[in-house]
Amino acid sequence: MYHRKFRYIICFFFLVVFALSCKPVADLSTDTRARQPISQGNLSYTDTDAGGRDTLVRKLENEIRNYKASQTRHFDLIHTELSLSFDYALQSVRGEATLTLTPYRYLQNNLVLDAKEFEIDALAWINQGEKQELSYTYDQQQIKIDFPKKVEPNDTLLIFIAYQAFPERGLPPGQTGIPDTKGLYFINPDSLISGKPVQIWTQGETSYTSKWYPTIDQPNERQTHDFYLRVPEKYISISNGSLVNSQVNRDGTRTDHWRMDLPHAPYLSAIVVGDFAVIEDQSDAEVPLRYLAERKYEAGIRKVFANTPEMMRFFSELLQVPFPWQKYDQVIVRDFVAGAMENTTLSVFMEALNLNAREALDSEWDYIIAHELFHQWFGNYVTTESWANLTLNEAFADYGEYLWFEYKEGRDQADMHHFNAMEEYLDEAEEKQVDLIRYYHSDSEDMFDSHTYAKGGRVLHMLRQYLGEEVFFQGLHVYLVENAFQPVEIHHLRLAMEKVSGRDLNWFFNQWFLSSGHPELTLTWDRSDPENVILSIEQQQDLSHTPLYKLPFSVRIYRGGEVEEKEFVLDQASQQFSLENGPETDAILFDEFHTILAAKSHHRGSLDLERQFRHAASGLARLEALDSLTRNVRAGSDTGKWIAAGLQDSFAVVRELALQRLSEISPEQMEQYPIENQVLRMAEEDASNTVKAAALEVLGVIDPQKYEGMIYRMINDSSYQVSGTALMVFMDMEGNLPRKQELFERFEGEENIRILAPLANYITDTGQARHADWMHTKLAVLEGESLYYFIGYYGDFFASVEGVSLGGAISRLGEIGGTHSLPYVRLAAFQSLFGFIDEEGVLDLARSLLESEADETVRRYKSYYLEPYLDQE
Repeated sequence: MYHRKFRYIICFFFLVVFALSCKPVADLSTDTRARQPISQGNLSYTDTDAGGRDTLVRKLENEIRNYKASQTRHFDLIHTELSLSFDYALQSVRGEATLTLTPYRYLQNNLVLDAKEFEIDALAWINQGEKQELSYTYDQQQIKIDFPKKVEPNDTLLIFIAYQAFPERGLPPGQTGIPDTKGLYFINPDSLISGKPVQIWTQGETSYTSKWYPTIDQPNERQTHDFYLRVPEKYISISNGSLVNSQVNRDGTRTDHWRMDLPHAPYLSAIVVGDFAVIEDQSDAEVPLRYLAERKYEAGIRKVFANTPEMMRFFSELLQVPFPWQKYDQVIVRDFVAGAMENTTLSVFMEALNLNAREALDSEWDYIIAHELFHQWFGNYVTTESWANLTLNEAFADYGEYLWFEYKEGRDQADMHHFNAMEEYLDEAEEKQVDLIRYYHSDSEDMFDSHTYAKGGRVLHMLRQYLGEEVFFQGLHVYLVENAFQPVEIHHLRLAMEKVSGRDLNWFFNQWFLSSGHPELTLTWDRSDPENVILSIEQQQDLSHTPLYKLPFSVRIYRGGEVEEKEFVLDQASQQFSLENGPETDAILFDEFHTILAAKSHHRGSLDLERQFRHAASGLARLEALDSLTRNVRAGSDTGKWIAAGLQDSFAVVRELALQRLSEISPEQMEQYPIENQVLRMAEEDASNTVKAAALEVLGVIDPQKYEGMIYRMINDSSYQVSGTALMVFMDMEGNLPRKQELFERFEGEENIRILAPLANYITDTGQARHADWMHTKLAVLEGESLYYFIGYYGDFFASVEGVSLGGAISRLGEIGGTHSLPYVRLAAFQSLFGFIDEEGVLDLARSLLESEADETVRRYKSYYLEPYLDQE
């Protein structure tokens, strides 16, 4: 599942937490339950009193109780046959399930199935075609079925259950939004929300498939299945595997038979029902591909998913394992509770991927598409045997993003993605540091964090660099082939890599997968002998709960247009390395590509940074150097020179940084270098729309009147990113009110936030109260992140423009803050209410929104914003 990452300016944290993830990142900043490694040397029996021994005993006993073992397999679930129909009014599922099972190893007296919030109509053992009723007990979570006699390991059982499932039951009372524990979701089932489609979709990870059919809901179980889905004839259904046939019924419904004849884990079972445009495609290996979305986005999703065939070919060739499933569907749904989910043969995506044809020109969703596709190998074909080992699914999917960018966009773009992920982990590590493989966790949902995803992906990157390209990818091939259709734990990966490499890798896996924390390195350079520079490295992490690391690393030595790479190993707390770099060295770079997952501190003078910027092959290293060289602008400095050089860099992110720093230098420095003409060319011609937009902003700062005509012309650019930036710059200029009004009237029908934001700013700044209804209309039609951003402009308009009615705005914000399905949208609406906090009833409204909020992270932030006002009462 995907849990991250929207990169936007406003309230960045909340979008990271809520919007993306294949799974939303669990916020564990208050988690005190994470196990810290026990150092037996800290508390021995010989140097403590009896009380100290009792404390240690209780701690060890608690660890034994809380150990999260893989689920014991009393039975092997072989196949499930399922007939389902859906009651949209009751938001319930009526089903008949026939499960084929066999005892796994021992004689069994009973069978326990997961089945959450069911009403059971019948339960029987099918024997030679006859149904024999069985006695059972049911606690609304599990069915315990008693057998009339013991069943043996070679017995095959057919268990029949007729039931009605109620996914809405068992939820906390009065909660707001859509929880991620329902398993099956009815979206707008009564069609009361105009413009919102009626849909059904499922989300089974971690253990919520059992909210809609009875099963053994564990990741170390695997089954095949036949699903018979009775749906309204006007809708289509999508599920795992292949569509065998469809039969039209007399009551206006149709029964679709979906067969999944390759075994996979129950949490990867999925169904989607709704009215979708279907775009058919095909991989090079003739795997059927389909992209599905609401019909109005049909043209856009062709572009959004256009790289899927190439991705599938690339991953198949890289792993030397063909795509292992019958077909691959990708469908975009409304109100999805995660960023995306990698159900076998059917990935489901959040509505943020719903783009029209023009919006799709700026689509940057390849990373999440690659993430879910890579899961089809890592997570589905080979599946973690327990949630403690979740990183075996998610670290690989995270690293699949890097691999795709490296192949498609080049190493610089991939390394930027890698570096951002590393920063995500390091940010989280400020609050908690836990093992990647966590056998001690309170809830499986706790595992969906930046350790499991971002740190895990970075650890795989280090393993790749250590083993080398050929060995690493051959090791992945062996891991996949030897464990195909099987559950795995971390040692399966280690053994595969050891088998291929011939190396013992316990040290690597112990320090990175089975321990918490990361290295904290301080580097110093002794250049007293310029031909033999001495590099000193100290590990300064807290060794009471973090390993002393063994770290292979490289130093790249640039000389005369050539580069020499030297390999070293840090295996002490403090260590010196003689580089023997030789004469006439242009630059010496430690870990140039930021491979090592570490917090690094080393002082480098401006000369070292200049050399790094001039000579580094890594765009990330050049970005780092330019950032330092241009951070502090001083009179007489060379900042302008480095900005001018950065504008011509091959890496778009370096060019963006150079443009950002332009506004900070003096006019004299700008005149000293041919910067202005370069910026103009970039605004018109740069290959990156992001750079084009940044250049337009700079022109608006340099001389808005001089470039007014050019900026006005760029408003017509095909890219919303470029067009919206040009519109924003133009609307921010002094004067020109008639033309600005003309632009407002031309674009007031738009629904893209890049266009709406400058329009909303304009009518707010000019106090146009007559456009209050326009603001209400846009608030009603916008969705997802666009709505999130617009809420801020909406609140500003009604809080600052004279002559507008506040009641309607407050009630609308209150409704969104209490009922919207997306947590980050609820939070944005809640925040906007504080612009009206002195109005009668608003404080009480905010208090009620806090009390009804079910999402713990949103609740904490709502409490944070509200607390100062409550203290005044």
